[in-house]
Amino acid sequence: MASPPLVSSPHAAPRPLWTFHGGLHLPDEKALSSGVPLATAPLSPLLVIPLQQHIGAPAKPLVGVGDRVGKGQLIGEAQGAMSATVHAPSSGTVVAIEERPVPHASGLSAPCILIETDGRDAWAELPPPLGPRPDPEALRERIRWAGIVGLGGAAFPSSVKLRVPAGQRIHTLILNGAECEPYITCDDRLMRDRPGRILAGARLLRDLLQAEACLIAVEDNKPEAIAALRQALAAGEDLGGIELVVIPTLYPSGGEKQLIRVLTGKEVPSRGIPAQLGILCQNIATAAAIADAAEEGKPLISRIVTLTGRALGQPRNLEVALGTPIKDLLALAGGLGSGLRQLLIGGPMMGFACDDLGMPVTKGVNCLLALSAAEAPDPGPALACIRCGACAEACPASLLPQQLYWHARARDLDQARAYHLFDCIECGCCAVVCPSHIPLVQYYRFAKTECLAQEREKRQAEHARQRHEAKTARLERLEEERKANLRKKKEALAEKPAPARASAPARASASAPAAAPPTPLPDASAPADTAPVLPAGGGAGSGAGEPGAPSGTVTALAGTPGTPDTPGTPTADTPALDPKKAAIAAALQRAAEKKAALARQGQAPKNTEDLTPAQRRQVEAAEARRRELQAAESASSGREQP
Repeated sequence: MASPPLVSSPHAAPRPLWTFHGGLHLPDEKALSSGVPLATAPLSPLLVIPLQQHIGAPAKPLVGVGDRVGKGQLIGEAQGAMSATVHAPSSGTVVAIEERPVPHASGLSAPCILIETDGRDAWAELPPPLGPRPDPEALRERIRWAGIVGLGGAAFPSSVKLRVPAGQRIHTLILNGAECEPYITCDDRLMRDRPGRILAGARLLRDLLQAEACLIAVEDNKPEAIAALRQALAAGEDLGGIELVVIPTLYPSGGEKQLIRVLTGKEVPSRGIPAQLGILCQNIATAAAIADAAEEGKPLISRIVTLTGRALGQPRNLEVALGTPIKDLLALAGGLGSGLRQLLIGGPMMGFACDDLGMPVTKGVNCLLALSAAEAPDPGPALACIRCGACAEACPASLLPQQLYWHARARDLDQARAYHLFDCIECGCCAVVCPSHIPLVQYYRFAKTECLAQEREKRQAEHARQRHEAKTARLERLEEERKANLRKKKEALAEKPAPARASAPARASASAPAAAPPTPLPDASAPADTAPVLPAGGGAGSGAGEPGAPSGTVTALAGTPGTPDTPGTPTADTPALDPKKAAIAAALQRAAEKKAALARQGQAPKNTEDLTPAQRRQVEAAEARRRELQAAESASSGREQP
């Protein structure tokens, strides 16, 4: 439940304001750069365009080495829902697509498109303006196409943030112009020099979200920006519901949750989002970029960067093409002085070290800070924690930094999560007030990285487990189907009628060529020379009781003509002839008759033509053996005659 208002704004219409826990009053050091008018940086001969300048998946390159590109041309396509497009900041030729160091706290490299500019700065074809009151879906699509992300430092894709979940309604839109971190003045200069673009973006976002109120929050240490916005509000049209709110200067009042607390008195739930409260926050530079995309069709290809610090020759603010190397910007600001102690990307509280001057400016780079030894004295080695509790008093998220430190140091990640590690906004207040000079924020960043790595490994392991289970289930299902089909076949065979199964051999023998009648046994009263002799190989075996019968002869069966039995009827003494054997004997007999007919005509079998001498000797030997067997069979038949 919201606490009663503690502070009221002295520079705007009376509106109740609240405070948040902790926070620090820090020397703002903004006068170093805010007094110099905004200027545009000249184009660098080589632009390095990272494909990932946002939270989420990197963009997919749409150009290749050697391609010519125009200013504003789409060169990187967003991949997935959490991604953003990338455009060419100027015209020129793609000379490489390779890994390059990029501005990130990890210090890792990332894929980049390198463009050699041609100096003409010629625009590619841009989409037409959307009009003063565009369709909400058309505006969301234009924001997605333009590659607009949060320009306050988080670089969260704006098209994703503006897609409110079903069942939720945004009633309050907050444009964040607090710019609470010391030294940084890029938003201050934008509000002074281009207040109309900010209000145009506010109007578009108000209509897109159908918000009842739009609050532009500015800290009271920016009187020139406040005056410029008030004048633009008074002269503008269709600005109903848009209100300028001046808030007290307190770091980190520009944090999303802290600003919502100051303006509305509401607390965003742990690990929750402002949309759950019906509130949505955007940076004022993001609003101006949305106005440029909707009204002029321009993608996000440049941004304002603060160049400041007492180790820099001429602190100032420059509008810079994305991809410009940092060394080129530093040269435009007078170069680095001999008293440089530390060069940071970002502010003194939340920035990180710049280790490579060849790194490019990206959508999330808002400041280059060159600190002297007096501005960043060496704190010395970290000492033991004395449990003074100063960190807990300064924490704007109402956490227990001391406990988080112990658990992060011990790698007890479960306990770190239990103490709401991911509610830490890494503002650095705890580290500033720590008398032991413990780098607390670095411990928290380490613990967050380890937690995310663990969650990623768990997701991968779970995905692998699901795939294994799915494969096992699929193999088991296929095996069951195979067994079921086999059972069905067996059951079908078992249910088949017995006569049908018995008639199968008969059908097979009936389909064979008709066999010749079996050769009758020699009659005892007949002459010996009338006994029939089968050709060699004409039977399946020798008859019983004929030990001297050659292989291949067939003994005559009872029941043949010339016997007292009924023709074709087997007797008790003569078993029935097997149909298969009868068919084989008939086939052999037909082959023998065909061979004899060819011999009478003086023709040799076709398979005996063109034989080698060795093959001919084998054939002659086989014929000799056959003649010997026939002679032996004839002699045996003659001896059996009475």
